[in-house]
Amino acid sequence: MLKSLLLVIGAMVPLAANSILARAALTDTAIDPVTFTTIRITSGALFLVLIVRLRGSRAQGHGTWTSAGALFGYAILFALAYRSLTAATGALLLFGTVQATMVVWGLLRGEPLRARQWTGFGLSVAGLVWLLLPGLAAPPLAAAAMMIGAGLCWGVYSMRARGSGDPARATAANFVRATLPALVVSLAFLSGAELDAAGVWLAVASGALASGGGYVLWYAALRRITSHTAAVAQLGIPVLVAIGGVGLLAEPLNSRLVVSGLVILTGIALVTMRR
Repeated sequence: MLKSLLLVIGAMVPLAANSILARAALTDTAIDPVTFTTIRITSGALFLVLIVRLRGSRAQGHGTWTSAGALFGYAILFALAYRSLTAATGALLLFGTVQATMVVWGLLRGEPLRARQWTGFGLSVAGLVWLLLPGLAAPPLAAAAMMIGAGLCWGVYSMRARGSGDPARATAANFVRATLPALVVSLAFLSGAELDAAGVWLAVASGALASGGGYVLWYAALRRITSHTAAVAQLGIPVLVAIGGVGLLAEPLNSRLVVSGLVILTGIALVTMRR
């Protein structure tokens, strides 16, 4: 139980850092969403292949084109939608869709929620809405649809990763496969490609460190927890992103962030605790 908790916490930190890196790249540099996604996926693939080779483990792990497609779908849809959505609107659409996808997946696979867990799930969702609601705006329909699609892809990819063997090998294989559609899309939009040094470095950090390392820890944790636990645990990521924004981006810390963070973490505890 302790190892599972440590894996979940260890995975949430780089996943939250990934959001901060992506937001900084797509809003503060010249890099375009397609180029950012291609560099992110390619650098993640190279990093993960290197990790697998250095480990020299004989554990079996395999990727699939379906999982790779879901991974690429999440990455490209998120990047494309983000420039037309506010941070709060985009995060609410993304994480709300992810939670719904993973909970439904778990219910379909015979993982029912108890009354206490339903309460925890409801508290976590309410806390997330309370955290993001002040910044909500009516989103453009196309951008909102793309962000919802990104959430569906992320939820499906997370659940498919649970039975794929060694998480490092499986994640590396999926990243390598995902580079193919990323390169194809980049070639298709080559005439509109834009980049600068800062954007490239942020994309590499997002792909190699935050995505590569974070995903390996996350999928290792997924093998030890239920779909519902995984769904609610991810609700803590926006809290970490907000805290990172305070420390790294000089965003103000207010009582709404503190209260909503406590509500979300209480909900996570109700879902994950056995008693």
